[in-house]
Amino acid sequence: MIKKLMAANWKMHKTLREATQNARELVVAIGKNLPPDREVILIPSFTALHGVGEMVAGQEGYFLGAQNFYPAKEGAFTGEISPDQLKDAGCVYALVGHSERRHVLGETDDFLAQKVSFGLEKKLKIIFCVGEKISERKQEQVEEVLTRQLEKGLEKIHKNVSALDLVIAYEPVWAIGTGETAVSEDIVQAHSFIRTKLMDILEQGKQTRILYGGSVKPDNCSSIIGLDNVDGVLVGGASLKADSFSRIVQA
Repeated sequence: MIKKLMAANWKMHKTLREATQNARELVVAIGKNLPPDREVILIPSFTALHGVGEMVAGQEGYFLGAQNFYPAKEGAFTGEISPDQLKDAGCVYALVGHSERRHVLGETDDFLAQKVSFGLEKKLKIIFCVGEKISERKQEQVEEVLTRQLEKGLEKIHKNVSALDLVIAYEPVWAIGTGETAVSEDIVQAHSFIRTKLMDILEQGKQTRILYGGSVKPDNCSSIIGLDNVDGVLVGGASLKADSFSRIVQA
């Protein structure tokens, strides 16, 4: 059974103490009630990786993830971090292509393709983020944007990549941190289109998990995760408190 992924992206929040405490509270809040079809990924800042990793180590169904990495083994890349360093800290997953990396920090499709390929080569499981801006949606360019991002981002990887090693996260940029959530019809249409593209690009595209991200909360998660081709969620603000995220995980 391929399980649904419930991923918490804490972005640039929380000190080591705060992150460790939040992870501890989450594990306690869920206890033995983690649904058998769910897996939890906690994605804190780099400074908190070790502490959060200790909280989830040995907890069945919990994994540590990283928010970013540089596509090189080592070298003169001041301020960057490598996949090997992330794995040494306990990471299993890593994000690539989050809208903030694309649109705030200027990462290009070509650079993201390098990261996806290199991360997989170094045995990290990759959560590759795609999604349109509000201007692109208004101009009816959603499918055009998703096609470009998927085809460019996945062009350097092996077509037979395992469905357990690559995850796609659909995050409409206009719904991230705004309180706005795409309506069910929008999510179903986007995820169906992504599924079709994945089946064209990858041998295991039918099994590759697709997450939804964009103002996911405890009161809307159940309806979202029940939609066709929604294999989990990538949560930002609502994952910053253990009580809130524990209810999302168990939705």
